[in-house]
Amino acid sequence: MIKVIWPGRTKNEELKKLISNYGQRIARLTAFELIETREAKGLSDGEAEKARSIEGEYLKRKLENDYLVCLTDRGREMTSEEFSRWLRMRLETNSRPLAFIIGGHAGLADDVLRRANELLSLSKMTLSHELARLVLLEQIYRALTQMKGWPYAK
Repeated sequence: MIKVIWPGRTKNEELKKLISNYGQRIARLTAFELIETREAKGLSDGEAEKARSIEGEYLKRKLENDYLVCLTDRGREMTSEEFSRWLRMRLETNSRPLAFIIGGHAGLADDVLRRANELLSLSKMTLSHELARLVLLEQIYRALTQMKGWPYAK
């Protein structure tokens, strides 16, 4: 079971369509759940810590006994091939659901990061949180198709 959890709905319509498409593709290959929690609203940019804290509480409510992977710029970087091998190993050896968490525009609260079993970075470059959602789903789909032995465009 793979879960992907993030605060708020995707606002960019083009990204929303692509995210939905990849979510449907992933669900055809494995047990999959995409969870959108409430996001912190009405806070200024200067209240980023408060936003992270509020969103962190909503995110943690969706966790059970999951193997938690938080996406952060402080996380481990992998190539697509390394990620595919890592995902295969996690799915084959872990009896707990695998939950990926992507923070909102302010990132993830420290207590959520401390709860993580692993930290993952998608890139050394800064990605918007909405684009990071799409990139993660594409990489999960890519890895699952490789596990099935299906061709995937490079």
